[in-house]
Amino acid sequence: MEPLRIVAIGGGTGLSTLLQGLKRYARAPREVEITAVVTVTDDGGSSGRLRRELNVLPPGDIRNCMVALSEDEALLAQLFQYRFSQGHGLKGHSFGNLFLTALTSLTGDFAQAVKLSSEVLTSLGRIYPSTSANVTLEAELESGRIVTGETKISKSRSRIRTIRLAPRVCRPLPETLAAIEQADLITFGPGSLFTSLIPNLLVQGIPDAIRRSRALKAYFVNLMWQPGETIGFRASDHVAALHRHAGNPLLDVVVVNTRGISARQRRKYAAENVQSVLNDVDRLAQMGLQVMTADLVGEGEIVRHDSRATAGVALNLARRGRAGRDKVRILG
Repeated sequence: MEPLRIVAIGGGTGLSTLLQGLKRYARAPREVEITAVVTVTDDGGSSGRLRRELNVLPPGDIRNCMVALSEDEALLAQLFQYRFSQGHGLKGHSFGNLFLTALTSLTGDFAQAVKLSSEVLTSLGRIYPSTSANVTLEAELESGRIVTGETKISKSRSRIRTIRLAPRVCRPLPETLAAIEQADLITFGPGSLFTSLIPNLLVQGIPDAIRRSRALKAYFVNLMWQPGETIGFRASDHVAALHRHAGNPLLDVVVVNTRGISARQRRKYAAENVQSVLNDVDRLAQMGLQVMTADLVGEGEIVRHDSRATAGVALNLARRGRAGRDKVRILG
């Protein structure tokens, strides 16, 4: 059988977590073909400095995805994640960010630099920036104030009304649209709703391509509120924001966690007035969505999705998506 085709859309730590779990299914005998579509709006840290100084797309989220999918988890992966702790102009930069930036300068094309870097790391999947345009994220807050830049948006404590890109018109790579068309499963999340997930839906052509695709479309709901972005959000509020920015509904399935957050983990988040996301399953069903439940919380003090459990759910959903595509083809 042909491998199941999964297109994972997002950015930040959440996307890397999912990719790391899926990687074991991409090894021989290959069950899964992975394509990651990654947001390029980061303007903080090493990525932000490289954007401002060299006018390149931010490499940080892409680098994390390449490492997550790397076949070689030892030396090369460690090298790409190595961060300089001293040195004038070098302190704070990661080697992988500098490598991607240098390769972009040599090839003249960021997407090509990502492709070549993935080959160096023998990444078990394809990684595409959501757009090759150098875009900036803007947020309109409930107060009416406009905040520019992902870092400032993340730090804002006022509720976000809407997110947009500048420039407004930016296009995806043709390879991204082709992967979406051929997918069995398209995933969103886990990840920051307004700064990692929604920016991908603001790229012209991506929402329409997702809606046209016969793939199953699933959203992995975040486990906790995010300060500055989703304080007080229920699972249905996350979905509503995704659909609002996409222009129309596009999800089929919502995946929610059923494993409790430990008392130790809750204490850590209480200082920031952060609680776990309420999974309002009845409201999700009223929105016409299928709800899948699973134990998804990983170990450790920081509440994050477990990569293996999350990838296992994605694999099952991809099988359902393939069955649905095959049924449509037979009936057609």
